Amino acid sequence: MVNYDAVVIGAGNGGLVAAIRLLQGGARVIVVEKHNIPGGFATSFRRGRFEFEASLHELNDFGTAENAGDVRVLFDELGVTDKIEWLQIPEAYRVISREEKLDATMPFGVRAFIDKMESYVPGSRKSMERFFTLAENIHAAQAYSNSVNGNTDSKIMVSKYGNFVRTGSYSVNEVLKAIGMPKKARDILNAYWCYLGAHCDDLSFIHYASMVYRYITKGAAMPKMRSHEISLALAERIRELGGEIWFNTEAVRIITDEKDGGISGVVLKDGKEIATRHVVANCSPHVVYGKMLDKVPEKAVRALNARKFAGRGFTMFLGLNKSADELGIQNHNYFLYDTMDTVKQYEIMKNIDTNTVQATVCLNRAYPECSPDGTCMMYFTTLYMSDDWGNVKAENYFSTKEKAARIMIERFEKDTGAKIYDSIEEISVATPMTYARYCGHPEGVIYGYESQYWDGLTPRLLMMKEDYITRGLRFAGGYSMRLSGYSSAYFSGDISGRQTVGDIKKEG
Repeated sequence: MVNYDAVVIGAGNGGLVAAIRLLQGGARVIVVEKHNIPGGFATSFRRGRFEFEASLHELNDFGTAENAGDVRVLFDELGVTDKIEWLQIPEAYRVISREEKLDATMPFGVRAFIDKMESYVPGSRKSMERFFTLAENIHAAQAYSNSVNGNTDSKIMVSKYGNFVRTGSYSVNEVLKAIGMPKKARDILNAYWCYLGAHCDDLSFIHYASMVYRYITKGAAMPKMRSHEISLALAERIRELGGEIWFNTEAVRIITDEKDGGISGVVLKDGKEIATRHVVANCSPHVVYGKMLDKVPEKAVRALNARKFAGRGFTMFLGLNKSADELGIQNHNYFLYDTMDTVKQYEIMKNIDTNTVQATVCLNRAYPECSPDGTCMMYFTTLYMSDDWGNVKAENYFSTKEKAARIMIERFEKDTGAKIYDSIEEISVATPMTYARYCGHPEGVIYGYESQYWDGLTPRLLMMKEDYITRGLRFAGGYSMRLSGYSSAYFSGDISGRQTVGDIKKEG
């Protein structure tokens, strides 16, 4: 038996950051990872002469040295920023919707964004200025809350951050309508809803406004060598600080203490036992409480049964034997929708036969040299808002996968005018089954638990004490308090790591 102050289960984004924070706090830490490389979704893979990015479209809230976002500040504190070569994404996004005959390309920068919106929707300027004023105040309130570890003073919140308090219980659509934003402007602004996995009648305005504000004011970045460059830098930093990472090492059971039901150890697949009183799990609570923990509190069962799985992932990777210019691929980041009615679109995305929505990236538009000369790479992603892939029979799996991929290609060609089908050199497709197998996520979910009124970003941050159910067990990653997404996963690891340092110090 070996003994550590803390064990981190899973070397994904949240787990790697949590390990660094624990080490910086003086803890003796080991990370156990069942794969042979770090990163989880944050990785890359090769097919032929192409190295594909597995999941990252762009890193929000990173910024530059002169205009640093919160993620860059965090990476500076972790000691990894300079280990990574960064690229800046050229424009915010292009959104195309068939029902509204909408086609808009939006830039970074608040003033440029508002000016462009006014050109698309004359008369929208005032409401857009109101939106960014609200978003700025919300961002400031979140910064204040972080500075006091969530122990906010209600008088300060009301007096200095009134807009945060006023909008806290309202959805995206409710607030945008209240400030008089024209429908077409709302449609363009709401393009990013699918990246948060909830439609705009359910999605918290605070959550969405904060994300858009960070995205537009700080821009977006991408590691030159794909997201795996971040994972390798974080893993290297763990070792620099004296931590250990055991790859090809699966944790299969978490032992609890008979006296208080808290953590007392972790059992590995080979039978080795690690003694510890603290675990940060970079995996789904459904997996931890459903398969790993030997004693499951009733409170945890109720919490998990109440929560709803968010989007199941489907991604297609294309290596094309012509350049983006030759193929007519104009932008880095596309959103292709059937309708900008997000509630209606959400329902359409529940079924394989009806879902043709896609968020599509051509990395060559940010980094022309990312693939061999005269070629380009594309990543197509969609979410399924139900477990419809669970209804696919084994004998129909490959034909269903091919059908879904073909629909994506045809949709992109028709909506953008680019011709890519005849130039495909390499193709790889990941379905919910792929994600379930690769990362152990139930139903192939890649977005954690869905952001709902009662279970969105703000409620989760406010309920962290209540969600700390088993002594010594905390969670990091897309299922935890910051919800899904790269930036959120890093911040969740930061929070859980620092909280666990506090737990250890309290125990002496």
